[in-house]
Amino acid sequence: MRHPHTLVTVALPVRNGADRIPAVVESVLAQDHERLELVISDNASTDATEEVCRELAAHDGRIVYHRNAVNVGILNNFIGALDLAKGTYFRWIGDDDWLEPNYLSRCLDAFEADPRLLLVTSQLDYIGPDGVRQTAPYHGTALRSQDPAVRFAEMLRLLNESFLLLDPLYALVRREPVSRIARRNMLREDEVYAGKLALAGPWGHVPEVLGGRHWQHDRQSVMARKLGVASWQAHFSNTLECRELLRWIAASDLTPQQRWQARRAVARLYAKRQQITAARGMRKLSGYLGASPGTRG
Repeated sequence: MRHPHTLVTVALPVRNGADRIPAVVESVLAQDHERLELVISDNASTDATEEVCRELAAHDGRIVYHRNAVNVGILNNFIGALDLAKGTYFRWIGDDDWLEPNYLSRCLDAFEADPRLLLVTSQLDYIGPDGVRQTAPYHGTALRSQDPAVRFAEMLRLLNESFLLLDPLYALVRREPVSRIARRNMLREDEVYAGKLALAGPWGHVPEVLGGRHWQHDRQSVMARKLGVASWQAHFSNTLECRELLRWIAASDLTPQQRWQARRAVARLYAKRQQITAARGMRKLSGYLGASPGTRG
């Protein structure tokens, strides 16, 4: 076994996932890297999640089960799972996700090959609500750059390309430095967090499908309810995201030139998002004006 002394934590934040948990737990425990712990953070589930998790933990000592007394929210449950971890390396996993058996060993190889790396991503399969499986290869090298502004600009560029390319929220990371990155509960927080990670250190990438996720697109108003944030944020999510990114840039250890480059990348992100929003609005208006009088609202 490669990396025999390296402890890796995989964390499963969950709420009401009793029917999905056994499959994801099985995929984690089947890793060919055996020195691992699986932290399950149960966010006050009201179904049979607790019973399922306690039974699984009773049969495998690598499982650490924690239950929140009350629902602390999605983000705080993710953060709490990270706080419980003991591994040198760490990865979150969703309750309907899976990992290939060589996921951890392939990512650990990448860390060993380049000690600078903060995290390592891989290709993932995404299954949509229609059951269609999608993936997209990423061949860029900018995220490996020593320059934080270059990495940051590349990550923001990818946010407007395709979610299929990279998802650093579900990457293998160095636990200790990542645990120091502050997070704020808000819409598009996952994208803000991706920008923060890009500023924090170089990334590696394994260009192989080493896991997968079930995916569905929720409207911003739906996400606001899930996250427990004010509903008005749904109308200003792009502005709030860019403001938070600019706030983080101002607090980061960057040269004046790097800070300017990072701010410019945020401006490009905002302009592109506004362009997309405007085009979507024009399509809706065109559809309305093109409808016959008897079919309008």
